[in-house]
Amino acid sequence: MFVRVLFLLLLALDIGAGCWLYFAPRARLAETPAADPGVAKLVLLSETDHSTPAAMPAPPKPVTDASGETCFSIGAFATQADVRAAVKALTPLVARIQFRETRVTEVRGYWVYLPAPGNRERALDIARQLSSKGISDYYVVTAGEQPNAISLGLFREQTNADKRLAEIRALGFKPETVQRSDEVPIYWIDFAQVGNAPIDWRAQVPARSELHAQPIDCF
Repeated sequence: MFVRVLFLLLLALDIGAGCWLYFAPRARLAETPAADPGVAKLVLLSETDHSTPAAMPAPPKPVTDASGETCFSIGAFATQADVRAAVKALTPLVARIQFRETRVTEVRGYWVYLPAPGNRERALDIARQLSSKGISDYYVVTAGEQPNAISLGLFREQTNADKRLAEIRALGFKPETVQRSDEVPIYWIDFAQVGNAPIDWRAQVPARSELHAQPIDCF
């Protein structure tokens, strides 16, 4: 009997302790900051107000250096005579001026030809075949990188070269075409002026619609 009472008493104590632990108020855990001190809180795009559009970056402006000058480059000029005339006209209007040369690859034309056969005699034989079919404007190359090739014409425009290519192919030959190009010089004028607004350089260099000016670092 005593053992049963003791068992019931211990069971009642266990139930009471469990209820107290379950229903007792808990201390609120300290909230961990979302970012280090001094760092702005991260905000999701979905939480932002989309009614105000983001400001677009402003276009680059000429940079005025410590002396109050801004610098521009004008070009490209095709000849030294053109650039010297422009330098002469602009010199009284600017603080400093200079010109410089760069080089670009320029297409000179398109060469249509028959590749060189094994020897000179074979090349002359092909030339006679061309002549028998009414082709007279050809030339058997005697020197250079492709001796004995049969030149069929040098054309400024590719469309004309393609027409010649098709004409010779229609006669049963196998002509080829190659682009001919050279490095040529072009010239630029760099000048420095006081202030940001560019001078009216077009008034000093008329009839040059292909030219353009752009800001540069001062020299």
